[in-house]
Amino acid sequence: MTYESPTRAAHANSTLEPASAQALTWLRNIFIIICGSLFVAVCAHITLPLDFTPVPLTLQDFAVMVLGLLLGPRLAMFTMLAYLAEGAAGLPVFAPDPTVLSGVAHILGPTGGYLMAYPTVAVVTSYLWRNGERNYLGALVSAGAGNLILLTLGCIWLGLNTHVSVDAVITDGVMPFLPGDAVKLVLAAFVGYEWSRMRPAPQKPLPIVHNPSEPD
Repeated sequence: MTYESPTRAAHANSTLEPASAQALTWLRNIFIIICGSLFVAVCAHITLPLDFTPVPLTLQDFAVMVLGLLLGPRLAMFTMLAYLAEGAAGLPVFAPDPTVLSGVAHILGPTGGYLMAYPTVAVVTSYLWRNGERNYLGALVSAGAGNLILLTLGCIWLGLNTHVSVDAVITDGVMPFLPGDAVKLVLAAFVGYEWSRMRPAPQKPLPIVHNPSEPD
């Protein structure tokens, strides 16, 4: 029987603990990414097609803004990239559109600019929320900035894809969605702010008080 010194055993345990913690972090992040992409997919199927524009009313952008407020920038970005990868692979995660094929063809279709903007929207929303005022107004401004990017990039792609005038793009890709976007912004900011309030505040380390009677 071999003898293992307590020092060597403690060193082995200390080596394993960071590795196991890192593995748990990876599993947790993968779980969050999968759940987040499924949340966007479910919201994508809550849709209202409009006869005068190829862009339907959906809750996709609401889901993207909520995830941007709930997750860190990197995790939010990977969640949106996973969502786009699922759609590109042919999974039914995008808003139903009988006039557009599934998979990559959907991403390259008239509404593809909105889809491809999702990673940027999520990152910007998350970054502004984590580096700005942590109140309801801050959440509203962060989500609003993300929504502005979404509308801008979506309209640019819509114009390039359909070859229509700027006025037509604004009429078809912006104006019909402003009232609904306002409601979704208010709700997304509420969810993000309330979630930040419910999360426990990080514990600050206690200050080290120097005792003059103790030697340095």
